[in-house]
Amino acid sequence: MHRHPLGSGRRLAFIAAVVLVVGCVLPWYRAGGDGGLTPLVYRAFDGSGILTFLAGLATLALVALPYAARDRPTGVDRGLVFALLAVAAVIGVLLWIPNTLAAPAGLLPDRAFGFWISVVGTVMLVRAAYEIMLEPPRR
Repeated sequence: MHRHPLGSGRRLAFIAAVVLVVGCVLPWYRAGGDGGLTPLVYRAFDGSGILTFLAGLATLALVALPYAARDRPTGVDRGLVFALLAVAAVIGVLLWIPNTLAAPAGLLPDRAFGFWISVVGTVMLVRAAYEIMLEPPRR
């Protein structure tokens, strides 16, 4: 059985999706915790970051789809679908920022490292979608 090799764009999409999923389970916002107070910690699931998480999971499924479909071509495995998932991840990250305007210190990289890891994963996914869009269609 002959399998198509995983191209560089899909390989980058896989890595980006793993980074997104890991970033989404880590804290996206942390405020307080000084002077014995309990810190206020939010994760991606507490707001629009859920879009980023779902885009990461869908990207993992989309990368695995050609292997599950055997040798039959799939109409979903196209650059446009990867681009739509990247847009969903970007929207999830960008909609998170207005929620933190009341206390922006909680979004600093040392307090909200999950958010910044997800930002890196989102940028990687955008780049992967661009590379996949440039590839010739699979047959």
